[in-house]
Amino acid sequence: QVRLVESGGGLVQPGGSLRLSCAAFGSIFRIYAMGWYRQAPGKQRELVAGITSNGITNYTDPVKGRFTISRDNAKNTVYLQMNSLKPEDTAVYYCNARRATMDYWGQGTQVTVSS
Repeated sequence: QVRLVESGGGLVQPGGSLRLSCAAFGSIFRIYAMGWYRQAPGKQRELVAGITSNGITNYTDPVKGRFTISRDNAKNTVYLQMNSLKPEDTAVYYCNARRATMDYWGQGTQVTVSS
């Protein structure tokens, strides 16, 4: 069992930056593939960025070059650095941990990009 706790969301102006953190509790963090998803009002949840247990990363096209996912296995934490934020990045951001049939979600953190 894995418990995920996100933090770092908030209100930011267009062009600004935020760093989201997701702390994992209760299992061997380093064996899980981790991901950040987001869900905007009226839209489906979508993958934003992922990082494998070996550190291989992938990003959805709209955030490439602006967002960076990273993990610190010593701290059981995954991060999402978000730069050059746009209003369309506004959403609830969720952390995910996955391995084989195991799939865990955090409670979400709100990111609002507005002037």
